[in-house]
Amino acid sequence: MWGPRLLKGWPCWLSHHEFPMAAQEMASLPMKIALPPKRIYQNNGYLMVSCNGGLNQMRAAICDMVTIARYMNVTLIVPELDKASFWNDPSEFKDIFDVDHFITSLRDEVRILKEVPPRLRRRVELGVYHTMPPVSWSNMSYYQDQILPLVKKHKVLQLNKTDTRLANNELPVEVQKLRCRVNFNGLRFTPKIEELGRRVVKILREKGPFLVLHLRYEMDMLAFSGCSHGCNRYEEEELTRMRYAYPWWKEKIINSELKRKEGLCPLTPEETALTLSALGIDRNVQIYIAAGEIYGGKRRLKALTDVFPNVVRKETLLDSSDLSFCKNRSSQMAALDYLISLESDIFVPTYYGNMAKVVEGHRRFLGFKKTIELKRKFLVDLIDEYYEGLLSWEVFSTRVKASHGTRMGGPKKRLVIPSKPKEEDYFYANPYECLQLLRESSGNSPEETM
Repeated sequence: MWGPRLLKGWPCWLSHHEFPMAAQEMASLPMKIALPPKRIYQNNGYLMVSCNGGLNQMRAAICDMVTIARYMNVTLIVPELDKASFWNDPSEFKDIFDVDHFITSLRDEVRILKEVPPRLRRRVELGVYHTMPPVSWSNMSYYQDQILPLVKKHKVLQLNKTDTRLANNELPVEVQKLRCRVNFNGLRFTPKIEELGRRVVKILREKGPFLVLHLRYEMDMLAFSGCSHGCNRYEEEELTRMRYAYPWWKEKIINSELKRKEGLCPLTPEETALTLSALGIDRNVQIYIAAGEIYGGKRRLKALTDVFPNVVRKETLLDSSDLSFCKNRSSQMAALDYLISLESDIFVPTYYGNMAKVVEGHRRFLGFKKTIELKRKFLVDLIDEYYEGLLSWEVFSTRVKASHGTRMGGPKKRLVIPSKPKEEDYFYANPYECLQLLRESSGNSPEETM
């Protein structure tokens, strides 16, 4: 019944889960349920979707597009994944998600087909259909009033940009709950990915509790963000060349130190090691790194492994043959990391990107499993003061703990900023409308009362 104690010196509410074990272990284990009856409705046309971005950006978009299709009473064609982004991943939907489960588990809400019907296939092959990007952060009236008429007119409509195209807030509760249903039940990874994920979790569990560190310190992330703190001159030049090589990365001239001070950079391995130590993370805990290749390799990771010697990755826990099916398939690798992140005792992202947000929301759904959302702007200032000798270790550690006491993934409402949706809390990081029963069963949370 009780989770492991990995955070030394914290009150018990920060180190134990008060939820049944079954609820804690439901992350990647599919539930066997009878198929729901098909929903019968007059079909208004066919919606094709071309997702953009990485796995978790596309995952959230798929949830939105299913919901939009349902409320427009159209037929959704299984979404096409992004193959032209930086990662150049050729994976199809069926290579990552269980496509048959996706279709059947949601059939009481919306009709989903693997491809357009034969009578329309030739038209699609010739490109005779309407395509457009929907407006970001839109409400359902936009889709009813502006998009649905286009579907009816053209019979087939393709939405070619899908990230953040549905608002975070001010949507009917039934809309929000359908987004959750797609995310937490409709989108299941393929049996091969799920089996491999369970195997990795079993290996980790055999040695005790584990923390997943989403160490967002890959070369592409640093080049895109312009964050080069701690890099040598050669590395800074290499990152700059990479940034200029990709025309769709709009920002080219970036002041790295200014951006870091504003809290817009991922923490470095050195900053991460210091932060985890200050939080009181047990140095002997297993730390699974959920990320691609860390820029600078073992040299940059040394600051972390010197403090936390039990650092592992999927590549060190599995044989290369186990991962051969997803070699050069970044989205399939990310799917494996996603599953392991759900099952961890603590999840710590060093940058609040799409994976960090979507995993945080999923862990909330699974019983408010501990996720530490790091205050990067606050931390880098504090770290600099510590390195300059202005703070003792005791003061530094106390301030780090105090600043994160209410950032552990517990129940809370989303921050709503109607005029600035990019700055408000992301729906998928905290799908509050879908957590009501969990919130009531857990009583008052420190994140609500502190």
